[in-house]
Amino acid sequence: MISVFLKENTKKEHDDTEAKLQSQKIFDKSYTLEDYKKLLLHNYHLISRYEPQIQEQLKNYPGLKLDLRRKIDALKVDLNNLNIKTENENPTQNLENEAEAFGALYVMEGSTLGGNVIAKQLKKNPEFENVEFNYFGVYGENTGPYWQEFKSIIDEKISEDQYEDCVKGAKKAYQLLS
Repeated sequence: MISVFLKENTKKEHDDTEAKLQSQKIFDKSYTLEDYKKLLLHNYHLISRYEPQIQEQLKNYPGLKLDLRRKIDALKVDLNNLNIKTENENPTQNLENEAEAFGALYVMEGSTLGGNVIAKQLKKNPEFENVEFNYFGVYGENTGPYWQEFKSIIDEKISEDQYEDCVKGAKKAYQLLS
């Protein structure tokens, strides 16, 4: 199953990204609003560059419900609410095939799953009492079901000979995120 293979073969990138973005501080309540702003900007770089390309490359998979998985608007709301100015990012065109696009989407969907946990933790931190979490709560109560649905589709659609390309796409996404 590619979802297990991806997890095993991108663990270093995942752990490096969490370390760079100081994720441990989220749980010990030492995470600051400035840390959060940086986290949102890192996510903006990933989503703004890859979401359009993924939407295009995976449009023939209606089961993915890509329209419902769009995150850029929720992210822009959060950035705007925190007065964070961004430059328009040009969508990246370096995902070479559908398997790489699935790999990048794996990182984006996994980030959404983790974002749900982040939002719950930050809501416990007094520094975030007036902060809305549109991006990290983008799927609301559907976060778990959307993740399971995505894993089911990727496991069905990606054949073993595509595994390495899928991992390559995930690693490209992690590079933009960190």
